[in-house]
Amino acid sequence: MATPDRPGFALPLLLLAGFRTLIDDLHAELAQQGHPELRPAHGFVLQAVGPAGTTASDLGQRLGVSKQAAGKTIDRLVALGYLERVDDPADARRKLVRMTERGLDGLRRSAVLFDQLRDRWAATLGPDRVAAMEDDLRRMVPSDVFRLDVPGWFSG
Repeated sequence: MATPDRPGFALPLLLLAGFRTLIDDLHAELAQQGHPELRPAHGFVLQAVGPAGTTASDLGQRLGVSKQAAGKTIDRLVALGYLERVDDPADARRKLVRMTERGLDGLRRSAVLFDQLRDRWAATLGPDRVAAMEDDLRRMVPSDVFRLDVPGWFSG
């Protein structure tokens, strides 16, 4: 039950602040490791492109944004060296968007850094409390939690 010292609106704000803290810490570390231009939304894009690549239309659908918005993001990540456009071997009329080695490096480093950030939280809060928090969130969050359209959801 919500109380004056624990109002209902505080929970989503704390969850968002925890998420923001992890993401800000991740990007500070990524910048030090040679990826200063990566932004939080870029991670969703790289995940949505995936190892096999995708089209701008499919990327827009996965992210919950228009093809034009996806195209602008692709253009930016191509200019930064994280994505490339290539001919689709299955259909010469289409272009595929694929990750470059730089894009893959950013994702690999992110995975390692997320493990390190989790370890930092465990060192501060205790490993059992972090594990309990993860277990509790798994109980409360729907199974399709890892949808990639979060940027579209926030802005749409």
